[in-house]
Amino acid sequence: PPQDIIFDPNILTVATGIEEHNNYAVDFINAVRRIKQVCPGAKTSGGVSNISFSFRGNDRVREAIHSAFLYHAVRAGLDMGIVNAGQLEIYEQIPADLLERVEDVLLNRRPDATDRMLEFAETVKGGAKKASGEDLAWREMPVAERVKHALLKGIDKYIVEDTEEIRTQVPRCLDIIEGPLMDGMQVVGDLFGQGKMFLPQVVKSARVMKKAVAYLEPFMEQEKKDQGIEQQAHRGKFLIATVKGDVHDIGKNIVGVVLQCNNYEVIDLGVMVSCDRILQEAVKHNVDMIGLSGLITPSLDEMVYVASEMKRLGMKMPLLVGGATTSAKHTAVRIAPKYDAPVVHVLDASRSVGVVEKLISPDNRDAFIKENARLQTELVASYRDRQQKLVPYATAVEHAFKTDWQSVRIDKPEFTGVRTLTDYPLTELREYIDWSPFFMTWELKGKFPKIFEDSFVGVQAKELYDDAQSMLDRVIKERLLQANGVYGFFPAASDGDDVVLFTDDTRKKELTRFHFLRQQWERKGQDDYRSLADYIAPLGSGREDYIGA
Repeated sequence: PPQDIIFDPNILTVATGIEEHNNYAVDFINAVRRIKQVCPGAKTSGGVSNISFSFRGNDRVREAIHSAFLYHAVRAGLDMGIVNAGQLEIYEQIPADLLERVEDVLLNRRPDATDRMLEFAETVKGGAKKASGEDLAWREMPVAERVKHALLKGIDKYIVEDTEEIRTQVPRCLDIIEGPLMDGMQVVGDLFGQGKMFLPQVVKSARVMKKAVAYLEPFMEQEKKDQGIEQQAHRGKFLIATVKGDVHDIGKNIVGVVLQCNNYEVIDLGVMVSCDRILQEAVKHNVDMIGLSGLITPSLDEMVYVASEMKRLGMKMPLLVGGATTSAKHTAVRIAPKYDAPVVHVLDASRSVGVVEKLISPDNRDAFIKENARLQTELVASYRDRQQKLVPYATAVEHAFKTDWQSVRIDKPEFTGVRTLTDYPLTELREYIDWSPFFMTWELKGKFPKIFEDSFVGVQAKELYDDAQSMLDRVIKERLLQANGVYGFFPAASDGDDVVLFTDDTRKKELTRFHFLRQQWERKGQDDYRSLADYIAPLGSGREDYIGA
């Protein structure tokens, strides 16, 4: 399969002083892009350190070159880069003057790029980024910048101290939330959206934000009392919840705090909230709108379900959706069509007040809803233009995956029926954990354990893995979980796209029947359309097959 083929177009050194070498980085990036176009599915790799060999001895410059080169190469399709991931600068944090000269060299943007880089390199000589030890140079920055830095780096050690310092300088605590705190989270959100930060880093940043907001809440309550705001009528009622199956609440909590600070009554139902409870509470409190939050992919399907239930019940209040896995396109294509009232995607917490105020305002509501519908229509049209072509079901069946059932080997299980396992040793189960889906849940792409070598996500993946190991150690030592299981094997045979299970080996009485789907989309390099039923010997084949669960 193409996924097993890895091309290494060879990364060669730039800035050597030899004119023929000036385009080596551009050539590599173009080669990667071309490989991805003509060999879909194949992987690409390269030894990144080669690119900066002209500057050996100047680790500061080399790290900047590696980071900038990876940024452009990954965007072109590079899958694997051989590099010390622990000594990579964040692309956004490379000083502008250094980055300009680095990219002049890498992208061959001007004939004197090498000379300018060599001259500038003399001014930034120094050691590489420290592998350990706390660098407190950022503590010398102005307090607002320190707060932003803490959010970007996920450092909560000084956030209360810095938040208090700002609090003494501003008239309202809300100014801190809507100012440096939200500014910092905006940068985090932008970097995450661009693939320059990863989900574990975002969660750490959000925890810093949560700690700062928690410190400010008592002061904000006192401000309300001093101003008599608590006696004033609320501007509207907003119900918010993290949907069923999702335990993430940091973004939801920030939205709630910001809306409360703007004198909206917020009914926060917490996390893992079922559709029934969301809708019951919305009716009970007569809310003006509902907000759904989710961080993981399964949350998207739950949001679709909530929207469809709102339509079934004849509800009319606007539905807002947000969270790391949500998008304007998914909202337009999957969620909005399930509900007759407005469905709005909110990009991040900083936009929530603006969206809510437009939906509440009699003067702005209609125009906002109309524009939202127009944008969603465009997104739906764009999505449909890119849909895969499906063949008729009859054609898919005609070209089903074929097996020579007379020659294929079929193993008979040691038993048929059901067996149970009680209090199975966690130490043994631990060895069978598939960590790749774990990293996928955190939106870190890569196979375990090779993901640790990935130049893009390797460092974060290793840190996340170490945290998980510590948690597993505690679970096993303190016996926090008990593993029980049920498994079984059953005589089975396929019948078209169904799989029939029998009560015993006589195969005379049907136990149940599984209905499987069949592929119908056209794909290059595949001329059959498969169903799981294709892998079980069919009725009338003369072969006895089994299925396990």
